[in-house]
Amino acid sequence: MNVSTTISRDSQGIAILKNVITVVLTLSVIYINSTLVHTFRKHQVFNMNPRYILYIHLVINDIIMLILFVVLQVLSYILFTLHVSFCLVMLMIAIVSSLNNPLTLAVMAAECYLAICFPLHHPRICTVKKTYITIAVIWTLSLLTILPDLFVVLATKPMEFFTTRIFCLRDHIFTNPELQQKQEVSNILFLVFVWVSLFYTYLSILFAAQAASANGKKARNTVLLHGFQLMLCMLSYLHSLTIQGLSKFFPKDSLIIRYIVSILIQILPRLVSPVVYGLRDKTFRKYLKSYYKRNEKIHP
Repeated sequence: MNVSTTISRDSQGIAILKNVITVVLTLSVIYINSTLVHTFRKHQVFNMNPRYILYIHLVINDIIMLILFVVLQVLSYILFTLHVSFCLVMLMIAIVSSLNNPLTLAVMAAECYLAICFPLHHPRICTVKKTYITIAVIWTLSLLTILPDLFVVLATKPMEFFTTRIFCLRDHIFTNPELQQKQEVSNILFLVFVWVSLFYTYLSILFAAQAASANGKKARNTVLLHGFQLMLCMLSYLHSLTIQGLSKFFPKDSLIIRYIVSILIQILPRLVSPVVYGLRDKTFRKYLKSYYKRNEKIHP
């Protein structure tokens, strides 16, 4: 299929404007998240706390997804089509990072549940070593979800396919209908597991005796914020469906629909993570303030 004949393109002026907006927004969010990662690395109080380790893993995933998003969008406007092999590698990393986020939120909710409902066992269960093992398990589960799709593509597509150029979209590489059904099933399983985890931890914290304390109230609010973050993660699964649905009603505006939906689903939700801990958490907020004060002295 000659993809370049089936997908329309923006005028040069519109394309430049869209890319400038995307790059500015993306770099702004990446800068904020990178500041959080830098603060985490520089202070031992964060490196020895499983909660912050899991949080920074979530932030790093967001950074990876934002970088891939902006690179693919800019290249799609400059080159329009990309080599299948390059597109495949970029998509694989993006898909794994996307699957990591809801699983990380589930683990963070579980850690919060243990801290409130089982405070005496929490230090023994939630150690730094076990936290990094859990992160490795998250990556393994995400990889195992997408690797079968890769093997099917490698087995069914001719070698010439991987040297051709296409418009880089998941549906243009994983064209097998069974793979699309598998994707829907795996997304549902991931989300059901995470939602059940969040509801269980929230209700457990709500009815725990410690919930009457300030820490209990804070924990409940944190789990609720995890639920809000999960809702934003769910939007990424509806990305293609939203574009297709709106494009049917407004076929002449398909390009602007794809652009706006991508901004709302891929970029703006990444601002939530800095708010949850970067601004709301007292410890993180204290060190972030000192970081910006030092920068102001260096760059007045």
